[in-house]
Amino acid sequence: MAGKFSVRLDARGLHVRLDQMARAVSAAARPAAQAGAQVFYEQVRANVPVSLKAHYFYGRNSRKTGVRYYFEPGTLRDAIYQVFAPERSGDGYAHYVVSWNHLKAPYGAMVEYGTSRAPAYSFVRAARGQADERAKAAMLGQLKQDMQGVL
Repeated sequence: MAGKFSVRLDARGLHVRLDQMARAVSAAARPAAQAGAQVFYEQVRANVPVSLKAHYFYGRNSRKTGVRYYFEPGTLRDAIYQVFAPERSGDGYAHYVVSWNHLKAPYGAMVEYGTSRAPAYSFVRAARGQADERAKAAMLGQLKQDMQGVL
């Protein structure tokens, strides 16, 4: 006489748990992205050249006439910001921008990219290579921290 057995799996509880995990991962995306953005923000600020004395920037105003602007040392460094970009973010992913405020330091592009008279001194682009691994580690660390109770 042959033996008989059956196997049954009720995965309904697993579906509930996986849904909880998916919601937690989605909620953890923004804090993790901000942790990485903070690393880049700090690196960009550290990279910005700061003059020892005040300086002038020559440009044109809306009437296309020449204007001389006065800037204190550290103006460009103090114009660095990071901001959450909701229009480039969504469910489960977040986007942050690190740059400089062009109204506070309109000469930032000339420093970053150089001019015909001055060499480039990349402070934003250089930060990517300098801080990439640290930013990834910060994001992963934040994600692990936020997911600890769920896993």
